[in-house]
Amino acid sequence: MQYRTLGRTGVQVSSLALGAMNFGKIGRTTQDEVTAIVDAALEGGINVIDTADAYSGGESEEMVGKAIAGRRDDIVLATKASLPMGDERNHQGSSRRWLVTELDNSLRRLGVDHVDLYQIHRWDPSTSDEETLSALTDLQRAGKIRYFGSSTFPAYRIVQAQWAAREHRLGRYVTEQPSYSILQRGIETHVLPVTEEYGLGVLVWSPLASGWLSGAIREGREITSNRSAFMPQRFDTTVPSNRARLDAVERLVKLADEAGLTMIQLALGFVTAHPAVTSALIGPRTLDHLRSQLAAADTVLSADVLDAIDTIVAPGVDLAAHEKNDTPPALLDPALRRR
Repeated sequence: MQYRTLGRTGVQVSSLALGAMNFGKIGRTTQDEVTAIVDAALEGGINVIDTADAYSGGESEEMVGKAIAGRRDDIVLATKASLPMGDERNHQGSSRRWLVTELDNSLRRLGVDHVDLYQIHRWDPSTSDEETLSALTDLQRAGKIRYFGSSTFPAYRIVQAQWAAREHRLGRYVTEQPSYSILQRGIETHVLPVTEEYGLGVLVWSPLASGWLSGAIREGREITSNRSAFMPQRFDTTVPSNRARLDAVERLVKLADEAGLTMIQLALGFVTAHPAVTSALIGPRTLDHLRSQLAAADTVLSADVLDAIDTIVAPGVDLAAHEKNDTPPALLDPALRRR
């Protein structure tokens, strides 16, 4: 396992981090299975666990808390807030009112008195940066969080938050958690240059592109992954963007074979090769998934392989741009474009 400094924090983190989205009802995993995955991940050198309040409605946090009991100090523990937690309209977003309440809920579910990294899961256009950063700064001073970061923020919002922190003399986001894979390279255009400029640690999610780069999805095979069961539109190969992904996968399989690598090694080696990336979040649902991903922990791709990837998916290109989750709200809601 490789270790890197998380932005400018001085904290050393593993180049692969354990993402807990599949813990609980989303991934149909039991507590015993989660504990076994956490045990194996820590034994394999991973020292970062990333979860969120919204994962299985809090169940993921509860499972992580039970799995890490007695060894909290050896783990860089991260969670997130802002996505809806139920139907109550104020149980979401990044207002002071909600973050103060929901952090306490997360700490209770995790069974800890603080988290190392508290992240705003998505940019909340209805809340000012000053409001959010002020609340996070106070929570940090209270000792409930060590650092705070953003997740899936557009580049201009990352910049705006940095300026707001400076203008109002508040703590700043020290990390960003964007989606990044061989098939989704859009963050290379704007987000990664910005994170490098501001010295942010970068924890990338979906480096296997929701399973497209796992080696299991191939031309002529039925797609039966767990993710395809509840997001079938993202795997319908009659959709042009999915067809483009499948065509790219077939070329990447050939490249991996020629390089003597698995698809997972190719995919994880690609994202961790970028100098702006600190860690790649893997989200195993089973021990076998974890073992296949841990096998990529020390993979270093040659310049020739990285160049070949560029010919298959060009730098800065998203093959499914509509899945980025960072589109400005006015492009999605016509009412926001009209007086």
